[in-house]
Formats: sequence, C-alpha cells, structure tokens
Amino acid sequence: MRHSDRSSVRELSVADAKAGPYGITTGPDAALWLTLVHSGEIARLAVDGELSRYPAGSAECRPSVITAGPDGALWFTRSADDHIGRVTVDGTLTAFALPDPGAGPFGICAGPDGALWFTEMNTDRIGRITTDGQITHFSLPAQGAFPSMITSGPGDALWFTLNQANAIGRLDLDGTVTLHRLPTDGAAPVGITRGADDAVWFVEIAAGQIGRLGADGAIQEFPLPDRSARPHAITTAPSGECWFTEWGANRVGCVTPAGVITEYDLPTPSSEPHGITLGPDGAVWTALETGAVARLAP
Repeated sequence: MRHSDRSSVRELSVADAKAGPYGITTGPDAALWLTLVHSGEIARLAVDGELSRYPAGSAECRPSVITAGPDGALWFTRSADDHIGRVTVDGTLTAFALPDPGAGPFGICAGPDGALWFTEMNTDRIGRITTDGQITHFSLPAQGAFPSMITSGPGDALWFTLNQANAIGRLDLDGTVTLHRLPTDGAAPVGITRGADDAVWFVEIAAGQIGRLGADGAIQEFPLPDRSARPHAITTAPSGECWFTEWGANRVGCVTPAGVITEYDLPTPSSEPHGITLGPDGAVWTALETGAVARLAP
C-alpha cells in the first residue's frame, strides 16, 4: 500500500451540506452531473466550475445514483418516492413511477441492450426501463438481499451487489440469475464496476476490502490498511486501475489489477465522499455529501 498527500486534490463547492451531493457521473456534454440527495435536485458542473441546478422532483424524492443513458440524457433513481428520473442536458425532467410503493430504487446503469437497469433495495428485484419508460422486473433468488449498485459487465450481463446477502449477482438478458457468495462473512458489498481486465470490481463497506470477481468465478479480496474506512463507490479508469471512495476515512483510493492500493487524503475533514467517476478532463471526481466535489489529478 502507498499513501499520498493532498497536494493533487482540490475541492469545489456545489451546494451546502443540507443539499448533500451524493451520486456523480460524466454526461454526454463533457460535464459532471450530480444528485443532491437531500434537496431533491440534480446539479451540472462544468470542468471550469460553471454550475447549474435543476429540480429532480419534490424536495423529498432523494435522487441517489445517476448515470449517462444511451439516449443522450442522464438517468437517476429517486429512492424515496419510487421513480426513475430522466433529465436532458438542458435540464428538462421526466419521471417514471414504479408500480410498487416502497420499492426503494437505488443503483442504475446503462445496459448492453439500450435500456437502463436498476436495483430495488426493498423488493429483491432488478428492474429494466426502456428509454420510452416501459418497465419490467426480474426477481432474485434471495430474500432481504438489499440489491444496491449495478453495472453492465462481462458477458453482456448486468452485475450487482447484494448488500445483505453477502453476494455479487449476475443477471443475463434472458433473465437467468447467478449468485456468487463472498468469502468474508458480513462484508456488505455496495459499489461495483466493470474492470478493464474482464472482471468486476466491488467494495465491501463493512469489511473494509476491495473485491475482484474474475471471469472464472474466482473472488479475490484486498484489505484496506484501515478496515473501518467504509469504502462506498468504485469506478474504472481507462488505464486499468479502479478508483473508490472511503466514506469513513475521508479518502479516495486506487487499486491496480494486481491489488496494489494507493490512498489520497481529502483536504476537508469528514467530507463524506460517496459517488466517484472519471471526468471528461481525465481526472477523478468525487461527490462530497458535505457540499462539494473533489477533483484528483493522478
């Protein structure tokens, strides 16, 4: 493990702490897009610092995870009022209600089939929504599993974390579900990403580890130096390493395909890093729930 100082990290304010920047992604317009989970807004941040904020629904809708869609818009989950939201790059909002109250949509990604796929934390299901709003569901073979984040991954499949079932799931487009149990009990996986090495990488928030699930089904776990760091979200860089947030330790980390970990301290104490993405400028951008984003130039 290598440890780096704060010299390559800077922060930009985007809201106050009451708004709660949470999810972040790079949009088709070469800007950063964020969810403001507590104020019910979506924010657009250009790399030069220009900021716009748009309503995501009601102030209590809790926009959570956001992703770029195949239609040139941004798609996001509204976990408090059970909607999937769509916002265009000029801020026009459309929302699609889920059929079951209390579903708790959370993770979302663009799938290999031109649709958006999302998790429902409270129903043990994975949902699929087309760009015109048609919704279908796939049930998981587990109860109380708390499906969390989701990514499009190897095999043209959807891969997702089951936070309370201690497993990584795979859903093929034909509806076939496969579960991969984690070696560490109570690991509570959350963030997940497709690696550049034909594997999926994920974080174990309760165990303080980074995990890798290879194409052969083998799972590796890489412990963080601080096992109480509570890693939360993870994303992949084109150069092959994965970047992740350490919510409990106020750091951003990087792991190579060989499992070598480097950590970077954030400038503001207790800034609560959550979502993370590779920006249009090649830097790593992280949403800080206390009201800012951090930019790290590796």
